[in-house]
Amino acid sequence: MKDFSVAMALVDFIPVILFCAAAVILQRDLYAAMRKGAFALFAAGTVDVICAGALKALYKLLYAAGICDFEPLNAMFFPVQSIGFLLAGAGVLALLLRPERMTPAAAAPVLYRGTFLFVGLMVAGLAALDAGLAWLAVKKGRRGGIAVLFALSFVCSLGMGYLSSRDFAAAAANWAAEGVNIAGQGLFLLAVWRLHRAGLPDFYRAGTPA
Repeated sequence: MKDFSVAMALVDFIPVILFCAAAVILQRDLYAAMRKGAFALFAAGTVDVICAGALKALYKLLYAAGICDFEPLNAMFFPVQSIGFLLAGAGVLALLLRPERMTPAAAAPVLYRGTFLFVGLMVAGLAALDAGLAWLAVKKGRRGGIAVLFALSFVCSLGMGYLSSRDFAAAAANWAAEGVNIAGQGLFLLAVWRLHRAGLPDFYRAGTPA
């Protein structure tokens, strides 16, 4: 029996909205700077993360409202979000490295029931995403404050991961995790907005996307 409430489920949509706003700003700013393959990775990854978070919040809402316990929505959250962060991070790294050609390969997922792989994917993707954007901020010149915001957002994401590994069915654990998640996504949105205001679209362009 999970200790979810309707209020808790609605609050769970807040970090999803914050990340969605940040993702839209980044997609608009980086579209002209990225080659098509890199942008495809980044866009697909951020959309994956948004969908995973929204469906997890929807699961909580359906459960708390007594409508149904649609467990597949809950079970898909971790792997979909992990792969999403990995793709988004790979897209940012591709932007920084600017290879002449990049052809992302798609492969059928291997049947795997453990969580360690997805933890690794999520941490690697988040690290690449936040570190890459922080590097762009520093390259703008005297933008260390923005880089610090990305670093704090990353720390909050790690904290959210740790809390979610505890007894996540308890209300107290959920509220604590949601608070950390809102703080992390709020910091991420603030960092992205400040990077946008600093003139990211005019700073890092690769010409016409390949």
